[in-house]
Amino acid sequence: MSPTILILLSGLGVLLVGMGLLGTLLGVRATLASFSNIETGLIMAGYYAGYVVGTLLAPRLIRNVGHIRCFSAFAALGAASSLAFGLMVDPWVWLVLRIISGLCVVGLYMVVESWLNEQIAGPSRGRVFSFYMMSTLVALGAGQFLLLFGDTSELTLFALAAILISLGVVPVALARVHEPRIEKGESPHFWQLMQAAPLGTVGALFAGLVNGSFWGMTPVFGQRLALGLDQIAILMSATILGGALLQWPIGHLSDRYDRRNILIIVSFATAIVAAVSAFIVLRSMPGLMPSAFVYGGLMFSLYGISVAHTYDHIEPGQALEATRGLILIYGLGAFSGPLLAGVAMDSIGPVGLPVVAATTAALLALFGLYRVTRRASPPLDEQTEFVPMVRTSPMAMEMHPDVDMEPELDLQQPKES
Repeated sequence: MSPTILILLSGLGVLLVGMGLLGTLLGVRATLASFSNIETGLIMAGYYAGYVVGTLLAPRLIRNVGHIRCFSAFAALGAASSLAFGLMVDPWVWLVLRIISGLCVVGLYMVVESWLNEQIAGPSRGRVFSFYMMSTLVALGAGQFLLLFGDTSELTLFALAAILISLGVVPVALARVHEPRIEKGESPHFWQLMQAAPLGTVGALFAGLVNGSFWGMTPVFGQRLALGLDQIAILMSATILGGALLQWPIGHLSDRYDRRNILIIVSFATAIVAAVSAFIVLRSMPGLMPSAFVYGGLMFSLYGISVAHTYDHIEPGQALEATRGLILIYGLGAFSGPLLAGVAMDSIGPVGLPVVAATTAALLALFGLYRVTRRASPPLDEQTEFVPMVRTSPMAMEMHPDVDMEPELDLQQPKES
């Protein structure tokens, strides 16, 4: 791995530590400010609204203005919004700031990922892609423990997040790389993806819903259970660590067996673990942290398996455009997750969060069972290889080992299986 790649990853890693801190801090601070669960859910959903808008808008900005200027602008807006959260504690102001934050983060992802794409070629693409996805989770997980370094009711931790976001710019801005081109690409429509790979498309939507509710509402869930800041940090990091470690063995199983069956099993297992967590909450029993670790490994695997399943049913040249569509679908699901969780938590209390997760995962498993009856599975030797994935931006998919760099856009006809 070249020094330039390490520089880019280290800069983004520092920035994501700050973003990991900010995301959890907002949930904790919203509870202290007596925001309702629905208000907090709407605020957290605002991040994904900004993410979807940024996915559509940022490439045009980068093409017109340039990578360095856009990176600096996105980072400045991200740091400024982090400080503004602490200065103006109001739900409607926070909603606007959260939308801006989501747009800035996806823009930063796109700049770094397009630079990474310029630095890698051939067989190293898959290795760098996997390392990038795992380092993203590790950085977000590390940010959780910074909650313990200040008073959540004051400006200090918001300022710390802003400092980390600003420091993350330094190595990227000083890296000696040529500005790559971002080509204009068309994302397939929802119904095109549904025709090509219905289970993969629905899987991406539901994975977004489950992941969005986790990132947006778990800190609120912890506050409503009267957990200490250290316990909330452990709860978040245990889930993230589970996602970083357990995706590999789960993905390996999906390469060796019918991937649909693995997705069904993982979805049912996610629903069961979420239901167990709900039972633990209702009974005030120990075991929430171990169940969070297992839940994270299962939950974070849903998106990667869904993408791999989609690749099993399209031509290799269609992979990049298909996954751009899946990322947008994931974003729509992630936008809905905090809203649904907020409504559920307002209705039945903190247990509403795992109930939403369990219900969503169970519905995905049931849809998978239906799809098994509708289409035969491709031969195992024709299945693509699972690669651990985290939602970042469409630019990351150009590093995926199964992506053809000259994609075809016709997704009307699924691959014969």
